[in-house]
Amino acid sequence: MPVIGVCAAFEAARWGFWDQRAAIVPATYLDKIATAGAIAIGLLPDERGAGEPDALLDRVDGLMLVGGVDVSPASYGEPQSDRTEATEPLRDTFELNLARAAMLRDIPILGICRGLQIMNVATGGTLHQHLLDAGYAEHRPSPGRLDHATFHEVDVVSGTRAAAVCGAGVQVVNSHHHQGVDVLGDGAVVTARSLPDHVPEALEWPQQRFALGVQWHPEAAELSHALTDFVSCTAETAPGEPLR
Repeated sequence: MPVIGVCAAFEAARWGFWDQRAAIVPATYLDKIATAGAIAIGLLPDERGAGEPDALLDRVDGLMLVGGVDVSPASYGEPQSDRTEATEPLRDTFELNLARAAMLRDIPILGICRGLQIMNVATGGTLHQHLLDAGYAEHRPSPGRLDHATFHEVDVVSGTRAAAVCGAGVQVVNSHHHQGVDVLGDGAVVTARSLPDHVPEALEWPQQRFALGVQWHPEAAELSHALTDFVSCTAETAPGEPLR
């Protein structure tokens, strides 16, 4: 059974009588991974892991980068504006290093929301710190929700990894973000754009076995097949590597 490493978030959390910051992975991601036929393990932001990402990647068949707080502009060499919200520099470094190492090893990667942005920055791209300031539409119409209030249309290129997630042509997805892709990372191709403002909503790296980032949230949508292609790809033998 494929093992998917899911990068955890650092967030305030409550359970039992505890109320403190914790490394967490929402159950929506875990459920979709299980439905697709894999098992998930959490990858916790850690300085040692950031310095030696291969020690973690040796233990997984695929890497998932999930949603969360803003990516710090320092990660792509720009000053922080007053529009940037909460950031987690250790999480940024940890995930950027994992993404770069995974691409070098051709380990399948799926990025969701913030995860797409991490993949773009990891390959040399940049972000808009606030889409409204850049002349784009509001992509966070209902903070804290991913239901119908956040639905909008995207135009998805047929025959792509993104199309396998949600379908080709004009599709309805859910999104919740105020940062967005600006300069594309090296090797990245836009395979879905928001309508009508044309913000990149999906990026792929065709030279990789599987490297897809989507700005929407397939883990929160009613799509039982949302992660099937990703998990299936992790079960394939990589060039020069035996199956675990």
